[in-house]
Amino acid sequence: MRLLFLGDVVGRPGRRALRVLLPRLVAREEVQLVVANGENASGGKGIDPEGAEELLDAGVDVLTSGNHIWQHTAILDYLRESRRLLRPANLAPGVPGAGAVVHATGRSGVCVGVLNLIGRVFMGPAECPFHAAERAVEELRRETPVILVDMHGEATSEKVAMGRFLDGKVSAVIGSHTHVQTADESILPGGTAYLTDAGMCGPEASVLGVKTEQVLRRFLTQMPTVASGPVLVQGALIDVDGATGRATAIRRVQERVAA
Repeated sequence: MRLLFLGDVVGRPGRRALRVLLPRLVAREEVQLVVANGENASGGKGIDPEGAEELLDAGVDVLTSGNHIWQHTAILDYLRESRRLLRPANLAPGVPGAGAVVHATGRSGVCVGVLNLIGRVFMGPAECPFHAAERAVEELRRETPVILVDMHGEATSEKVAMGRFLDGKVSAVIGSHTHVQTADESILPGGTAYLTDAGMCGPEASVLGVKTEQVLRRFLTQMPTVASGPVLVQGALIDVDGATGRATAIRRVQERVAA
């Protein structure tokens, strides 16, 4: 079976690009499950219920998130009601939402576990992602051997370590958060597909999806402004043996969608 993971969706341009591109990308690549990080899908920071629904309607099966998950307060009730938007599993106990889900793919009949983690290096407070991963993976493997992990983090070392830590236990560990696609896709010795960062689905002529001339304003005020123009859709395609959960191939995705 083939899984598609898409990097951080940035604002309205990213949402619109997926609405245009995703149906034909899924058909062309014969994708069975689509996971996208919706961390910045609404206004360039966070995600609201309308943005989540738009991405799900576009063909995303499961949305993951990260450190901006609480940006829009309307998302709290949505997280309590929906299992298709995840928040990092290693946030404080008792917060709304789920950090993992088993999603049944109508296209292949194979269930896929999706786990959302957040790193602690150069990030906000969180529980240990390694201990959280160990517990969550043990539970997910009771239902399916096919497990995709979104490791949302700043430090490449922490992401690489998570890939090594989960090698042979999950099908793929794909990093998100930096909006810069890395070129280190590989199949680790235990059969886990790995990529340090999937990149973003956001405006190409920008700084991480933000208008170039307003980057300084963002650093000073923390108020992002999403750029415009052609959009890069970046991510990774992962081929997985549905019976064993072992990955057999991983390939980076980079498509351009006109504004």
